[in-house]
Amino acid sequence: MALSRRVLLGHLAATGAAGATVAAAAGPAHATARVPGGRAAPAGRTVRTGFDRLAADGYRLLEGRRVGIVTNPTGVTPDVRHIVDVMHADDRVRLTAVFGPEHGFRGTAQAGGSEGRYDDPATGLPVYDTYNKSGKALADIFTASGVDTVVFDIQDAGARFYTYIWTLYDCMVAAVLAGKRFVVLDRPNPVTGRSATGPVLEKAYASFVGREPIAQSHGMTVAELALLFNGEFVPNAAGRPVELETVLMTGWRRGDFFDTTGLPWVPPSPNMPTADTALVYAGTCMFEGTNLSEGRGTTRPFELLGADGIDRRWAAAVGELRLPGVHFREAYFAPTFSKFEGRTIGGVQLHVHDREVFDPVRTGIGLLVTAKRVWNGFAWRPDNGIDRLTGSSAVRTMIDAGADTDEVVAAWQGPLRRFRTVRQQYLRYH
Repeated sequence: MALSRRVLLGHLAATGAAGATVAAAAGPAHATARVPGGRAAPAGRTVRTGFDRLAADGYRLLEGRRVGIVTNPTGVTPDVRHIVDVMHADDRVRLTAVFGPEHGFRGTAQAGGSEGRYDDPATGLPVYDTYNKSGKALADIFTASGVDTVVFDIQDAGARFYTYIWTLYDCMVAAVLAGKRFVVLDRPNPVTGRSATGPVLEKAYASFVGREPIAQSHGMTVAELALLFNGEFVPNAAGRPVELETVLMTGWRRGDFFDTTGLPWVPPSPNMPTADTALVYAGTCMFEGTNLSEGRGTTRPFELLGADGIDRRWAAAVGELRLPGVHFREAYFAPTFSKFEGRTIGGVQLHVHDREVFDPVRTGIGLLVTAKRVWNGFAWRPDNGIDRLTGSSAVRTMIDAGADTDEVVAAWQGPLRRFRTVRQQYLRYH
């Protein structure tokens, strides 16, 4: 049987993805392999993403469907081919539309931006803008696109306020309203899925950086989140669950950090350049709710924090807390954009030396508490954006009242225990 060029290219791309993820023969249980960054990865165990498995199965789950995909630059195979290009080249799947989230499908927009509606030059596919759209408006986009199945494949960063998981949620709700089937292709939580930590959102503080009551560091993959959303929240928002399919990974375990997976890291957004950024993000992103720089406009966003007028006293004060797994270095830097653009400011740089015990949310609270104590210029953002980030007013009001780190952390333990109980039902990996 003659193969068309699209089938041949698609087959080569799919087998490249699958072939790169075939597990090696199992070695001794203690054997390790080196990975970028000098850390050790388990030998004989390679992670295959949801897309790898879908492609290796010949896209049977999408057979006979008109498919639209919600994705961004992180939707890649192990050899960094974009999955839209791979699927478009393959006659076994009928890909007819792409839906772009914040920062856009090809990733050309900064924070708070998107690419709008256009035709993708590489494939000719129509690209629809989903950013800041939800409910009926988003359902109307799905209807207008003519698809009957919406696929989601985006790399998450593991924090409640990273907006892609709420794009997932909004798209699930819209798929119910538009009568579409929904498929989630799983990828690793880059900071492991060991546990949920941090405050749980109170519904009164819902926004695009947190639609529903989950923990600040949720400890779940996107497929697990989709299952949780569909079981707990989508029926309340849309009247019934979405028709949901998930394609899980193989080879990933709950204790795996991203650099042990063998997968390439593609920045999910312009200010998430490395997996190390994701490691601290669930804590230091809280500084977006203050007048301090969270490091945007530097080469180490969310690892560098500071402001005009801060000196060595902050690094000394937070160091005295003896927070596990992290050191703090007095640092000076000049952001090229965002807060304090072009001005040299003082602050700290986080150096995580033991990620096994590092708690980003508790660390972020310690940094907030000490920044307020040592710098008389400290202020919350006037719109109280910190409340949306943390999910309630408790962090802000407790710190303003003089609470220390342990007191603030203790205040969210009850809701966190309840969330952990709910979360447990939807976990799919060991």
